[in-house]
Amino acid sequence: MKKFILVLIAVFLLTGGSFGIVFEKNKVNAAPIIGPNQTADQIADAIIKTGVSLIGKATYSRTEYKATYPYKFSCATFIDFIFKQNGVDLATYNEDYMLKLGVPVNKEQLKKGDLFFFDVDKTDSNPADHIGIYMGSNKLLHMADPTQNIVISDMSAKPYYTENFVGARRVIPSYMPSSPLSAADKIVNMAYTLQGNVTISNNVNNPATKTFTNGGIVNYIYGQNGITLGTNNVSELVKKGTFVSRANLKKGDLVFFTNTIGSNTPNIVAIYGGNNKVIFTNPTQGIVSRVLFFPWYDTHYLTARHVIK
Repeated sequence: MKKFILVLIAVFLLTGGSFGIVFEKNKVNAAPIIGPNQTADQIADAIIKTGVSLIGKATYSRTEYKATYPYKFSCATFIDFIFKQNGVDLATYNEDYMLKLGVPVNKEQLKKGDLFFFDVDKTDSNPADHIGIYMGSNKLLHMADPTQNIVISDMSAKPYYTENFVGARRVIPSYMPSSPLSAADKIVNMAYTLQGNVTISNNVNNPATKTFTNGGIVNYIYGQNGITLGTNNVSELVKKGTFVSRANLKKGDLVFFTNTIGSNTPNIVAIYGGNNKVIFTNPTQGIVSRVLFFPWYDTHYLTARHVIK
């Protein structure tokens, strides 16, 4: 997925955060919300079941992410899709960023649902160039290449899997919500529920028509969950609650970005969704989620506020 980086940067700056990849416009899938009483093992089984069900129905593509039949995925968009279909929003199509999610795990401690990473070209700056999901019994489910498409591979069958292995990550447990749901869980879930169901405006906030500005939708979501922010203005939202450092962000915090490097003016507010993920509005795509690993966030990050008591 790092192949998209140059295009991604240009599109991100022009559209306020969209990825430089062809995708199905206005495609609405079920909100990526983990159901009540689900366990990490159950989610892993469901993710693998979804992935296996796509064998023979999807083709490999580095330039198109098509989430309906006939499906088109790269190795990373395939992982993004099957996780999201089962309540886990990794919020990235980039295997290098996925390599930073969750916690590292040794080969001897692998469990179903862990992510496996490989790197053939060790001379470049990218730490990974392929990803798959561990199925158990030394089996890997992955979108392999344009010839094989989605396959189940025995990792002892080819030298590739041992020679190019660069790490494994356990990600599912870190996405599990509190039980019962916390206020932050409810806020993040509502943001996901509204995905594909709102219109983003520069100046109109009308809950009746589900039309909101960037600040307006944040004010609405928090208000619906018993937290009164009292303003749709991003410049006023940045004064709410208490300061929190980027290193100490918690789910439900508000994160602010500026459009101009070096400026102290907040232009974009996002909801921190945990796991280095922010949820915010995009003028053309509605509500989107992204990981903070993308370089744009380092240069445009302004501050964050803790508003949940």
